Amino acid sequence: MTAILVDSNVLLDIFTNDARWAAWSSGALEEAADAARLVINPVVYAEASVRFSRIEELEEALPRQDLSREPIPYEAAFLAGKVFAAYRRRGGHRPAPLPDFFIGAHASVAGYRLLTRDPGRYRTNFPKLALIAPA
Repeated sequence: MTAILVDSNVLLDIFTNDARWAAWSSGALEEAADAARLVINPVVYAEASVRFSRIEELEEALPRQDLSREPIPYEAAFLAGKVFAAYRRRGGHRPAPLPDFFIGAHASVAGYRLLTRDPGRYRTNFPKLALIAPA
C-alpha cells in the first residue's frame, strides 16, 4: 500500500471546522484514507498541536490507527536545507527553513504523495512531488 503524508493545514481545517476548507479537507482525507496509508511527522504534529491545550486531546484527535507517525529522515532534512538555500537565492526572506520545507522534503524522499490544501509553496519548491490538492 502506498502512503500519503497529510499536511497540517488539512488537519487544522477539520479541527477548527474552517468555513472555507473543512468540507474539502474532510472529503480529501477520507478519500486518501481509502486509497493509502496516512502518515504524519513531528512537524505536522507540532503544527496541529496549537489547537489543543493537552497532549491527550491531540492524541485523541490524531489516532495512531488512522495516522502513522514517522520521523523525518535525515535525507529529507538535507533536502529541506537545500530547498531552503534555493528559496533564499530566489529572494526569500525567512531566516530559517519553513515547516513546509521539512514536510515536502519528507514526502519527496519517502516517495509519498502529499495531501495539502495549500499547494503553492510545494509546487514551487518540490516540482516533482505528487500533490493531492484543490483544483
